[in-house]
Amino acid sequence: MNEVQRLMDKVIEFRDERDWAFHHNPKDLALSLSLEASELLELFQWVSSEEALETKHVEMKEELADVLIYALTFAHAAGIDVSQAIEEKL
Repeated sequence: MNEVQRLMDKVIEFRDERDWAFHHNPKDLALSLSLEASELLELFQWVSSEEALETKHVEMKEELADVLIYALTFAHAAGIDVSQAIEEKL
């Protein structure tokens, strides 16, 4: 099992422990992914990249984790092999 699949399994286990699967259809996950990406982008509003990295690094880490979690959950819901999709795209 590759690292991406291990993380996806962990994310799905976390979701299932909370009984959230009924919320996790591809459309709603794509919306949530976009919203989380916007929250990451918001950290750069009105400041330089350097200033944002210096002052908001913890928040960036948290928002990036949210983006990646939603991306993995979306891939699971849509039946997309993330490793294969990235390899094909590259």
